[in-house]
Amino acid sequence: MVPEGSTERLILRPLELEDAPRIQEIFPHWEIVRHLLDIVPWPYPDNGALHYVRDLALPAVERGEEWIWTLRLKTAPAQMIGSLSLRCGEYNRGFWLGLAWQGQGLMNEACAWSNDFWFERLGFPLLRVAKAAGNTASRRISEKQGMRLVRTTEKDYVCGRLTSEIWEITAEEWREWKARRG
Repeated sequence: MVPEGSTERLILRPLELEDAPRIQEIFPHWEIVRHLLDIVPWPYPDNGALHYVRDLALPAVERGEEWIWTLRLKTAPAQMIGSLSLRCGEYNRGFWLGLAWQGQGLMNEACAWSNDFWFERLGFPLLRVAKAAGNTASRRISEKQGMRLVRTTEKDYVCGRLTSEIWEITAEEWREWKARRG
């Protein structure tokens, strides 16, 4: 079961099949997808969001392997602006945000909420994320939230093969980071 969550400015609502048309509208932009792993088809097909939500995302949620939320401003709760997911496996968090809402600190809020969920609700001891080294906005979130860069590797992204950074934080480190921020 994926619960609803909230931050100061956001509502994190569990992904539903009805979200596919909005994803299809705001997701397939080069600036959003270029630093995502190359499992994202590009050019994005007309039925890409429906296929993702119906055939991949919701079944993974049902199996208890992923927790996926749509992001919505509290001032406009009917309008999805992005998505955040947590997953079991080697890398545990992924996200994207529509172009009009980038650069406002919204994803930093959503990631802090998801870190709490990962450690406190799900009880995992470690959160690990991978990101393209050139994705400076994503890197800043990891830096701001006390994560450590633990290694680099090469991965295939929508824009091609790039250096990929692996960042992580333990539950204990997360709790210490939060305590320092009051």
